[in-house]
Amino acid sequence: MKRNLFALLLIAGLLFAACAGPPDANDVIPDDVVDPTTEQEEEADVEEEPMEEDETEAGDEGMVPAEVSELTIPFRDLWAESPHNAAEDASFTHWNEDDPAEIPQSCAACHSTPGHLDYLGADGTAANSVEEAVAIGTTITCEACHNEVTWDMDTVLFPSGVELTDLGSEANCMTCHQGRSSTNTVVDAIEEVGLTDDPDTPSEDLGFVNIHYYAAAATMYGSEVHGGFEYEGNRYVGKFEHVADFDTCTSCHNAHTLEVDPEPCAACHDGVSTVEDLNNIRTAGSLIDYDGDGSIDESISGEIEGLQEMLFQAIQTYADEVIGTPIVYSSESYPYFFIDSNADGELQDDEASFPNQYNAYSPRLLKAAYNYQVSQKDPGAFAHGAKYVIQLLYDSTADLNEAIGDPVDLSAANRNDPGHFSATEQAFRHWDEDGIVPANCSRCHAAGGLEVFLQDGVTISLPPSDSLTCTSCHVELEEFTLYEVGPVPFPSGAVVGFSEDQAENNTCLNCHQGRESSISVQAAIDAAGVTDDEVSEALRFRNPHYFASGATLFGTEVQGGYEYANLEYAGQFGHVESFDTCSECHDVHALTVNEASCATCHGEGPLTAIRLPEGDEPIDYDGDGDVEEGIAGEIETLEDLLLQSIYDYTATTIGTPVVYDGARYPYFFIDLNADGVADPDEANFGNQYATWTPRLLRAAYNYKYAGADPGGYAHNPDYILQLLYDSLNDLGVDVSSFVRP
Repeated sequence: MKRNLFALLLIAGLLFAACAGPPDANDVIPDDVVDPTTEQEEEADVEEEPMEEDETEAGDEGMVPAEVSELTIPFRDLWAESPHNAAEDASFTHWNEDDPAEIPQSCAACHSTPGHLDYLGADGTAANSVEEAVAIGTTITCEACHNEVTWDMDTVLFPSGVELTDLGSEANCMTCHQGRSSTNTVVDAIEEVGLTDDPDTPSEDLGFVNIHYYAAAATMYGSEVHGGFEYEGNRYVGKFEHVADFDTCTSCHNAHTLEVDPEPCAACHDGVSTVEDLNNIRTAGSLIDYDGDGSIDESISGEIEGLQEMLFQAIQTYADEVIGTPIVYSSESYPYFFIDSNADGELQDDEASFPNQYNAYSPRLLKAAYNYQVSQKDPGAFAHGAKYVIQLLYDSTADLNEAIGDPVDLSAANRNDPGHFSATEQAFRHWDEDGIVPANCSRCHAAGGLEVFLQDGVTISLPPSDSLTCTSCHVELEEFTLYEVGPVPFPSGAVVGFSEDQAENNTCLNCHQGRESSISVQAAIDAAGVTDDEVSEALRFRNPHYFASGATLFGTEVQGGYEYANLEYAGQFGHVESFDTCSECHDVHALTVNEASCATCHGEGPLTAIRLPEGDEPIDYDGDGDVEEGIAGEIETLEDLLLQSIYDYTATTIGTPVVYDGARYPYFFIDLNADGVADPDEANFGNQYATWTPRLLRAAYNYKYAGADPGGYAHNPDYILQLLYDSLNDLGVDVSSFVRP
C-alpha cells in the first residue's frame, strides 16, 4: 500500500481520467435483468474492527486511501464534483437494493473502483476480467486512474475482440468508454437463434442488443473497432482524425471534471463561446447534405438528428408492415424499444415498462435498432465520430427500405463525403491491407503527404488515413493561411502555375496533374523499339491517373495527354477572367461547382449543355448532325467511337480482343469471349491486356485520359477534342465528318 500511495501522489496531477461521464440517472435498468456471470460468494459474518492505517474509507467524496484523506491531493476538488464521483447517480447506486447488494462482475469494472482495479489487474489478478462481484458504495476515485498499471497502460481490448495499442494515457478512458457490444455481438445473437439467412423472420428468442452508455471510444475509432453494426459489403470510416493537439480524450475533456473547455475550439470554429455552441459546429470537411433536407447550413449534429428521424421512421414502418407488431422507443427506459400497444406511433407512459419490451425482433430490425441506439447513447457523437454514425444510420435505413412498401426517401441523402474527404473510397482505402501509403502515392493520398511535400520538398511513406485534413493545405489553423506555393513541376517536366495574385490555386496543381504525360508514353514506345503495329512485351498500359484537371487546363504547356508528332495542341484554357482558376469555379472544400455563377453567362440548365461561342455557325465536332448538344456531348460521342475503334483494332490487327472496365485496374483486359463486355472473370489483374503495340498504347492512353477528367469539357474542351480526334485518325478511322478544333 505504501508503494501505491507514493505512485498516487506522484501522478495524481496527470490527466488520466476518462473522457465522459457515467450513465444518466434516468437510464434505469430493471433489477431482474442484471445477471452476474459467476455465482456470488456468501457474505462472511465477520465482526467489525477498527480500520488499519492502510485501509480505505468511503464517504461523500468517494473511496480515498485513509492515510491520505487529510492530505492535499491535486485536482481532488475538481474530481469530487465530477460525474465520476456522482455517488447518488444510478451508475453507482443501481445495485443498492439487490439481494445481495453488490455490483456483479459484468458491471463492476466501470462502476466501482475495486472492480476497475480488478479488471486492470492492479490487484494482482488477471487483466481484462473481474474475478468476482464487488461491494457497493464506491465511485471512480483517484486510484482507479492513477495506479501502477495505468502508468504504463497503452492497450485496450474492445468488445469486437480488436485490441488497440500505442494509445498512451487515454487507454484508461477507453477501458470503460467503449460500449459492451459490437457488430460481432449482433451477428452472434442472430446466429444463436438460427436466423442468419432469414432477415425478416421475427423470433421471441431474439432480444435487443445494447451498445451501453457513453461509448465515445467506439464512436471515435469507427470501423477500427466495429462498435456499430456494419453491414457486409459496405466500407466505414475509421478513427476520427481531429487536429493534432485535440485528438485524444483528455486533450478535449478535462480529465477530472470531464468538462469540455470551448475556448480552444473557438480558435478554429467560429461562433463558439459556450459548451452548447459546440453542437452548432460544422467543418469545411462536411459540406454535403447527409440527411437530404436541402440544407448544409445546419450543424453536423443536426444532420445526425435528421438521419435519426429517418431511421426511426423506417423502423416503425418495418415493424408495422413486416413484423405486424408496432414499436416505440424511449432513450431513458431499459430496454428502450417497446410494443406500441395502441399503435399510435407515440410512446405512452404505460408503454415504457420492462414487461412491455419489444419481443418480435427480426435480424433486419435488430440491426437497425442497435444502430439507432448507438447513435443515441453517445451524445457527443457529433464530435467523436460523426461520419461513422452517419454511415450507420444511412445504411440501416437503406437496409430496412429493402423490405418495406413505403420506403424512406434517401434520394437526396448522402452517406459519404466527396473528393478530399471521401473516407471510404479507393483513393484512401487502397493501402489498408499494406498498412502504409508508399512515398510515390502519399503526397495526394495520405493526410500528411502534401504537408510534408510542401514543407520539405520530399515524399515519404505514411500510414493510411480516412481523408485529407485541414493541415494538408493550411499552414496554420487560426487564420487558415495556405502554404505559399509557386509554379508546380508536372510529369512532363514542365513547370507552370497561376499568376501571382492567384497563386493559392497552385496548391491544387500538386495533385491534380496526373502521373504520366506525352513524354513518358513516347519514352516507353522508344524504349520498346518496335513499329506502330508491332506487339512488344516491353509495352504495358500507362495510366494517366485520375482527375488530372490541372494538366487538362494547361493543355500542351504540360502535355498531359499523348500529343501526336507534328500537330498543334491547345494551351491553357482561357475562360473569362473571374473564372479561370480552380477556386473561382469550385468550392475548395466541397469541390462542387459554383453553378449559379455559370448561369450568368450560360443560362439555366446543366453544365454539360454548355457550348462556347463558335462564330456564326456552330461546329459539329463529332459529326452526328447535332449542333445543339453541349460540348460534353460532342466529347462523349468521340470517346465512344474511340473505344469501339480500340476494340476493332485489337480484334483485327493484333488478334487478341481487348475489353475496358474503368473501375478495375489496369482497366484494359483480354476479352476472353470477344463479346465486348468486361465480365467478372475477365476484369481482374491476372487477365490484364498484355499484347500492346505503340498505336494501341497511344489511343488507349488518350481514351483513359479523357475519361479520367470528367470535367474536361469545362477545363479545356479543345484540348480533349484534339486528343480524341487524333487518336481516331491514328487508328485509321475515317474522320472526314469530324472537326478538329
